[in-house]
Amino acid sequence: MTFTAGEQEFLRNQPIGRLCTVGPDGGPQIRPVGLHLGADGSTIDIVGHALASTQKWRNVIGNPQVAFIVDEVISVKPPRAHGVEIRGAAQVLPGRGSTDDGLSGDIIRITPQRIISWGIDHPQTRGRPA
Repeated sequence: MTFTAGEQEFLRNQPIGRLCTVGPDGGPQIRPVGLHLGADGSTIDIVGHALASTQKWRNVIGNPQVAFIVDEVISVKPPRAHGVEIRGAAQVLPGRGSTDDGLSGDIIRITPQRIISWGIDHPQTRGRPA
């Protein structure tokens, strides 16, 4: 599964997304996280300041299935929004990232298995799932 050029551009310009992982009890956990589009443009890299010490890190080790969403509301009236939802498999990559700006250097990398976007490649559909 690959991102369109429009999805890649949108993701490159968004600093924050929401990562949903599955906890040890089977329940969901959702958290805001920093993100980068992977170097090859086909993955999402989640970064943070103490990423390997977090529950989301442990959740990915226990169950790699995740959902991730990045969206932006441009206006409520008229309704205009766009975003990308990614469902896929995540893997932990200790020490494989940047330590610039106090980042831990750890990465949670998401490989998409399903990509759903709205209002990006077809702006006339903004505010409605594509």
